[in-house]
Amino acid sequence: MEPFKDNFSRQSDIYLKYRPLYPTALYSYLASLVSSHELVWDCGTGNGQAAIGLADFFNQVFATDPSEQQIANSIRHDRVHYKIEKAEQTGLPSNSVDLVTTANALHWFDLEGFFNEASRVLKPNGVIAVWAYGNPTVSPDIDAVVQHYHDVVLHNYWLPENRLVENGYSTISFPYQLLETPEFQCDRNMNRADFIGLLNTWSATQRYININIDNPTDHVASELCKYWPDTNEEKEIVWKLVLKVGRVNIK
Repeated sequence: MEPFKDNFSRQSDIYLKYRPLYPTALYSYLASLVSSHELVWDCGTGNGQAAIGLADFFNQVFATDPSEQQIANSIRHDRVHYKIEKAEQTGLPSNSVDLVTTANALHWFDLEGFFNEASRVLKPNGVIAVWAYGNPTVSPDIDAVVQHYHDVVLHNYWLPENRLVENGYSTISFPYQLLETPEFQCDRNMNRADFIGLLNTWSATQRYININIDNPTDHVASELCKYWPDTNEEKEIVWKLVLKVGRVNIK
């Protein structure tokens, strides 16, 4: 098993502040796929963005993340139990979970180890759902600035795991019976300062800062001012979700 790659502890506080929440319709859809709603395991929960949404549809949410700092900044909820654990090994009993989810985190896991563990803890006919999102979209001009920042400025700072998201998880072997899914997206209103905060949550941005002792978002901010002159003006930010859902142990 590979060692845990901690790409988010440093920015866990801004991750909570600027990352989007996922749509309620996604959780409702996932809940409709399982007959029992006793327990869901949200793996790689981060600050619990997905866990608290799942809690509206399941009696208990077991939310795990290997980052102590992420868990320390998690969103508290009566039905969510947080624990510091790796994706590949959890304390959950075998055949105990109705649904396994991982939101914007699968690409950081030891995939074989995680899928083996998910298969172990899922009940017969249980469901696993994994999703992620790529670049946010705002407007053609702003999107072009963000794309240049992503592709050119940060080109050497993205890891192979990030490329899995860019490819829509299409290169990941998913060892379950795939289900056809609706399309979902996240949306959130942000002002320009918050949008820059979002770019600071990117792991490649933090990697750039670590290496160069310089924040690259300071440079992109001046470009954004051309198309977003009023920093207090809020714009709708949209992220399209990549979603894979599968069922195990068909009976």
